[in-house]
Amino acid sequence: MSSLGLKLSPQNCTIEDLRAVWRIADEAGFDHLWAFDHLNPIFADVDGDVFEGMTLLGAMAEATSRVRIGLMVAGNTSRHPGLLAKMATTIDHLSGGRLEFGLGASGAEVEHTMLGIPFPPPGERVGRLGEALAVCRKLWTEDHVDFAGRYYTLEDAVQNPKPLQHPHPRIWVGGAGERLTLRVVAEHADVWNVIGSVEDVARKSAVLDQHCADIGRDPTTIERSVQPRFEPADPGAMVDTLRAYVDAGFTENVVYIPPIDDPVRAAEIAAEQVIPAFR
Repeated sequence: MSSLGLKLSPQNCTIEDLRAVWRIADEAGFDHLWAFDHLNPIFADVDGDVFEGMTLLGAMAEATSRVRIGLMVAGNTSRHPGLLAKMATTIDHLSGGRLEFGLGASGAEVEHTMLGIPFPPPGERVGRLGEALAVCRKLWTEDHVDFAGRYYTLEDAVQNPKPLQHPHPRIWVGGAGERLTLRVVAEHADVWNVIGSVEDVARKSAVLDQHCADIGRDPTTIERSVQPRFEPADPGAMVDTLRAYVDAGFTENVVYIPPIDDPVRAAEIAAEQVIPAFR
């Protein structure tokens, strides 16, 4: 059975816009609700407005009552995984166990360089992503954690309380790199999120299946997810697009509202016309 989410990136919009879209998602029947995790706008002027992702998740937890919440996706290079695991646990408790934990290797170099945040080469970023996911899972499920990785080291680390969700929130990994990132997806993810045409993501899905076979994991235990861009002037096109992705095996999909003048109206149109037709 497929699910449907709604995403408004918190860039070049207001807090009032975000709250209104969160309310619509919670009341209209969307299954999950998303923001993103960047320190400056992406694919836009870096001087524009943007709000921080993990902080917003705490507000989303309190502003909603039913819909599941997450970041599509958090950037691993911005926080130590011990801090990230603690923040995620806090949000899981604030939301009553509704957190979806999304993480990626990070890809926006400019927001790192302007602040002096290290931005390793792609291979290292993916390696850090895999270790961070292992660290988070251990901190969520074990009483005392020792971890000696290439990038992270923990010594008798303790984190309590544990998440409300047992054994931990679902892990979403975003990314498309076929050799390294999809291997991390195979090793750690409950859900894989990717952007691309139906043909492209279906091909990458087959690559993910092979990574699963290589490590002895059943590929059907990883849900597949896309986030197509919503054009409110043509909601029928979104319904057709979503159906095509579902037919290709992508069942945890997200209606992405791009930066536009009236994101609240776009969310209303998605609620009024996309959800009923898609269901």
